[in-house]
Amino acid sequence: MLRTVLIGIGTVALLCGLAALATGAFPPAMVFGMWGAILVLAVLVERFRYKPLAASRPGPGWQRTTERFVDDETGQNVTVYVEPGTGERAYVRD
Repeated sequence: MLRTVLIGIGTVALLCGLAALATGAFPPAMVFGMWGAILVLAVLVERFRYKPLAASRPGPGWQRTTERFVDDETGQNVTVYVEPGTGERAYVRD
């Protein structure tokens, strides 16, 4: 829900920037366009950057770490696995 609202606000800001640019008001067009683009891109990138918790252990080559925590959103215990070659981390529900 919040994600949809933020994308909507960013899109409106982008449209305001385009309208200001069409009327020749360059400084407002730049401000509206810049902040609208930042907001929309940040929300879209966040979607891919933060992955959901995995239900099972990752494949071979992954090492279990001593790092464990309780996920605030779901209240479930989470174990962290790392792939030593790339440094990629995987978050797995216990």
